[in-house]
Amino acid sequence: MNPSFWRDRRVFLTGHTGFKGSWLALWLRMLGARVTGFALPPPTNPSLFELAGVGHDMRSVLGDVRDAAALCRAMREAEPEVVLHLAAQPLVRASYDAPLETFSTNVMGTANLLEAVRRSPGVRSVVIVTTDKCYENREQPWGYREADPLGGHDPYSSSKACTELVVSSFRASYFATAASGGHAAAIATARAGNVIGGGDWAAERLVPDLLAAFEAGVPATIRHPGAVRPWQHVLEPLRGYLELAERLHVGGQAYAEAWNFGPGEDDAQPVAWIADTLASLWGRGATWRAPTGLHPHETHCLRLDSSKARARLGWRPAMRLPDALASVAEWALARKAGADLRTLTLDQISTYQDAVLA
Repeated sequence: MNPSFWRDRRVFLTGHTGFKGSWLALWLRMLGARVTGFALPPPTNPSLFELAGVGHDMRSVLGDVRDAAALCRAMREAEPEVVLHLAAQPLVRASYDAPLETFSTNVMGTANLLEAVRRSPGVRSVVIVTTDKCYENREQPWGYREADPLGGHDPYSSSKACTELVVSSFRASYFATAASGGHAAAIATARAGNVIGGGDWAAERLVPDLLAAFEAGVPATIRHPGAVRPWQHVLEPLRGYLELAERLHVGGQAYAEAWNFGPGEDDAQPVAWIADTLASLWGRGATWRAPTGLHPHETHCLRLDSSKARARLGWRPAMRLPDALASVAEWALARKAGADLRTLTLDQISTYQDAVLA
């Protein structure tokens, strides 16, 4: 990544009140970008957005991506050059309870975002964040590549596959080169693995559930201990989004396609391995158990192949999974001890960035 690219760059970031969005907003401000965020209020209490004062030195607009008029108005006022779309209903199990909300937010919310971009002539690069779960999962032991078929068993995964199709349609219909009459913005989708990091309090997600149980001094309950996921620290895919946005801005349509940003092959690990490692890092007798009973379907094995990003963007994982888990434990224990969470989070971002650029 090129830090100088972001200095004074006007950025429109949706989902800035969420877990990933808060980390990204802090990073963009550290780089000197002029950030306008558009999102619903923080989805959890507590939230990283509030505890780290994410909105203090950026323009924060509360709004719903399903409200096309409000979204278009906010983008028009921001006059962005770069758009990063992270707003979503991001949880598999929540999608079973609220499928219509999941589809309307993830699919129509993205369509509204792209329509707002169409009406913003200054936009040059757009990164739409989807998920590793957008692929038709065949429980294969090797990583999915960008050209593999899309699908989705649960409403969340299906909604993200639909989002990919919406982006592809808008890109082909409205975002050709300016010379051919289309909008000049270059639009790409980004598919990341299961992200972990400090400040995540989402319900029914592995690492937040583990940390909450450990802090309470009770055994954590793990639904699918044998399930394999491509785990990565939140800063890894965020760096991918930033690098992709830079390439879209400079290289245009040559990079306007789908991209995987996943961990190395050895960092796709079972849930039980994550639980054991994090319990060891936490100490204090932390432990977990597997419950009995039935649970909604979840994919057993999921891996990502990020060889395209390595070959064409020069992006590659920079933080191994044991180090990512150590960073999560460090953040959580520092919060428990009363640390300043904005300073703590910015320090972790700075340390990571320095290591990447070294």
